Amino acid sequence: MERRLMRRQSARRCCSYNTLKAWLPILSWLPKYNLKWLKMDVLAGLTVGLTTVPQALAYAEVAGLPVQFGLYSAFMGGFIYTFLGTSKDVTLGPTAIMSLLCSSVVGGEPHRAVLLSLLCGLIQAVMALLRLGFLLDFISFPVIKGFTCAAAVTIGFGQVKNILGIQGVPQQFFLEVYYTFHKIPEARIGDVVLGLICLALLVTLMFMKSSLTSDSDSTCSMYARKVVWAVATTFSWETYGNHVFTITGKTTRGLPPFRPPPTSDTTANGTVVSFGEIVEDFGGGLAVIPFMGLLESIAIAKAFASQNDYRIDANQELLAIGVTNIMGSFVSAYPVTGSFGRTAVNSQTGVCTPAGGVVTSVIVLLSLAFLMPAFYYIPKASLAAVIICAVAPMVDYRVVAKMWRIRKLDLLPFFVTFLMSFWEVQYGIVGGIAVSGALLLYSMARPHIEVTDHGVLVMELSSGLTFPATEYLSHIIHTRALQVSPPRSVVLDCSHVSVIDYTVISELRDLLRQFKLREVHLIFAGLQPSILKVLLAADLEGLRHNHSMDEALQMESRNLLDD
Repeated sequence: MERRLMRRQSARRCCSYNTLKAWLPILSWLPKYNLKWLKMDVLAGLTVGLTTVPQALAYAEVAGLPVQFGLYSAFMGGFIYTFLGTSKDVTLGPTAIMSLLCSSVVGGEPHRAVLLSLLCGLIQAVMALLRLGFLLDFISFPVIKGFTCAAAVTIGFGQVKNILGIQGVPQQFFLEVYYTFHKIPEARIGDVVLGLICLALLVTLMFMKSSLTSDSDSTCSMYARKVVWAVATTFSWETYGNHVFTITGKTTRGLPPFRPPPTSDTTANGTVVSFGEIVEDFGGGLAVIPFMGLLESIAIAKAFASQNDYRIDANQELLAIGVTNIMGSFVSAYPVTGSFGRTAVNSQTGVCTPAGGVVTSVIVLLSLAFLMPAFYYIPKASLAAVIICAVAPMVDYRVVAKMWRIRKLDLLPFFVTFLMSFWEVQYGIVGGIAVSGALLLYSMARPHIEVTDHGVLVMELSSGLTFPATEYLSHIIHTRALQVSPPRSVVLDCSHVSVIDYTVISELRDLLRQFKLREVHLIFAGLQPSILKVLLAADLEGLRHNHSMDEALQMESRNLLDD
């Protein structure tokens, strides 16, 4: 008896520990941690850190925020993901797409960006706890590609004004295009020359990176080296009083204070904006940003898990991103997600565990603590070059040809998303999802029904039978069998039907009655046990069914001979 009790207690402890490991994945790899892993994680963390700092500064510009907010957003993810993440490769932080979405929602107001991070994190964490990750499956690949291509064009063109050194250009894309070309005569020669040199250097380094597979460390930190060179150049000119370049200017020095995010805002004229009014101003962005953050990060995690032969837990990834955004809002961060570029760097440099993110976060914190005065001299043209080179690979024009070859109809949600995103990025995503949903619903309402004649009509259903398809099935049966002279019997091949609902049962009851009135038969063949059980439970009058098509055809042939 005592031995049995001990076994039960041991089983409970084992179950509790497994549950704890599911919520804290760090417990699955920390007991096995060794010196070799530590060396590789430190190397990867340093390399990613050198890439993160200039990218974070640049993405803050995309978000319309002071550059230090990019760094505020870049360090919390490394700490949180080490405890909660299930991918060894993923790095969380500011990205081009999240920065663009943030800019469109908060309009460059830091307090609102921080509050948005809190609300996005809460939504993402609740989705994780309720296991709602499956909702992301309804965002189709053409919608994602349409959005990322449009985002890359929007972000890239938005930096042309910084390359040219012109001011007073609106944020709205079409106005931005017009005013950028309109103000070309106001371009500053220094910014243009520096911006083009930086672009040329980065493009050259990117081509070198693609051709040199072994020396990833020397090529992955190209952003950092280029920004250091640009700062040195600008500092030299500024020291002698020559204001040749448009520079970032004054930045807040030191680490951000740890404090709750603001729940209200004050306008320039002193009007207090309440929490409810801010949330109302966020509008649809409060739904789009959490979803896109989750989608981007989980897609990256799955890609690298497949590449490096391990598994991830999608709902745990949701929790990690949600907690990162919640905690990030306490250090003045705006919403973050997984970064494809930095995750690729992390993977290429041989990271072994999520602990590499801790090293990256320390690099960012050291930059905030000691390097902020140097960021004063960062030319905006050099940051613009970083952004343009970072988003250029997102324009995947080859995907259009692939969709044309595989399924032309997929181009419809792609182009709807792509074109509407230039109006408002949220509208593009919502419009693309709506078109994809309409196509999905249409395929459910108009399933493929193959009709063949074997003396009796055989109708083969290619998918599940649910209420949207009821009217269409009834129409086919009436026009091909019941409304012809003489009426004909039908064998319904249900071998591919795995789902049926009450609306379909009601329609089948009416069809059976119509067949009986015309003295012909409706026979069900190839029914799966679960479907047969439902039909028998519905007590359909005149129900005929056979296990196979051959039996159904033989039985109906005998009936025709008897008649």
